[in-house]
Amino acid sequence: MAIPTKALEARRGPYSLLAINGGSSSIRFALFDVGEPLRRLLDGKVDRIGLSGTNFTFKDATGQSQNSHAIDASDRHSAVGFLLDWLETQQAFASVKAIGHRVVHGMTHSEPERVTPELLDELHRIMPYDPDHLPLEIESIEAFRQHHPALPQVACFDTAFHRTMPRVASLLPIPRRYEAAGVRRYGFHGLSYEFLMEELARLGDPAATKGRVILAHLGNGASLAAVRDGNSIDTSMGFTPTSGLVMSSRSGDLDPGLVSYLARTEQMSASHFWEMVNQASGLLGVSEISSDLRDLLARESDDVRAAEAVALFCYQAKKWIGSFAAALGGLDTLVFAGGIGENAALIRERICDGLGFLDIELDQKRNAKNASLISTDGGRVAVRVIRTDEEIMIARSVVRLFGLDDGKPVEG
Repeated sequence: MAIPTKALEARRGPYSLLAINGGSSSIRFALFDVGEPLRRLLDGKVDRIGLSGTNFTFKDATGQSQNSHAIDASDRHSAVGFLLDWLETQQAFASVKAIGHRVVHGMTHSEPERVTPELLDELHRIMPYDPDHLPLEIESIEAFRQHHPALPQVACFDTAFHRTMPRVASLLPIPRRYEAAGVRRYGFHGLSYEFLMEELARLGDPAATKGRVILAHLGNGASLAAVRDGNSIDTSMGFTPTSGLVMSSRSGDLDPGLVSYLARTEQMSASHFWEMVNQASGLLGVSEISSDLRDLLARESDDVRAAEAVALFCYQAKKWIGSFAAALGGLDTLVFAGGIGENAALIRERICDGLGFLDIELDQKRNAKNASLISTDGGRVAVRVIRTDEEIMIARSVVRLFGLDDGKPVEG
């Protein structure tokens, strides 16, 4: 299962970096040659961790799939152990000088930070804020720390991008004493949003630094962010990644009275409610068919449940765009990203339908081709499709933190 040496024959810089992107039930990884630009040497993922059919897939530097097979990894510990053991058999791993981890929740952290015992203690302490993601991310950090203690590790916080939100956008309308305990709106998908803003700047879009941008990261997890002059001013996800837009199996925003109602009528516990709104709601709950939008689009013509789930997703995304345009005082650029945002032309069309009052006009041919610019030449608002890349954003963060772009060595 080792990556063929031909994938490593091209000249490499003195260092390579490993990016680990842990989720609630998956671990994505990518190994990068440190050069200008960063170059992928290999990447892959372990998915369905803790579920039946745990699977491991990886690709070499050419992007061609080398292997995909089921593995015996029934829990976080065994999945992380499998990935670590596999990486250690790869020739490229010997040149790794630092590891970057996506950490979904960072509380007050506004920049990537080197992992220290004190930071690990803090992550353990805040685990109740994100019991779905943090345990797997902490497990990964600790496993690499145990097996390779000399390798520096960096925590790249998904919440950091939204630290610029004004106070009014971060407040929750509950008793003030809870704010002191950290109960507020944080926002997530920050690494994706940071990457998208850097791509906007690279493309020469003036709104990246001086303008009004709405970023729509639409995938299994889905959120939108409002960005003014390069700074996040609001986002759809709040205290947890469950809130905001309806998602594949997450509910998005709900009336809080539903908690009490279901407790009274069905004796539903808090843990069962949490499980319902994260794993059995959203597109899956409404359609009773699938959490995958592709399946629902294929069924919408003959199953009203599928049609209503698709309509709800598009309707809510349209509402968030409208509300964020109001918060921004207008709109200059709209970006679609994520698995749905990048590939589902029909969904983009339905979301943008009726937004002409914001000067959003799609070019149907460009949209059908998933072109990088899908708005008309005459439209005032640039509508773009950008393929997001959280792993390379993690790698860039490590490079910047350690100054590797200046040729500096990484100190252990």
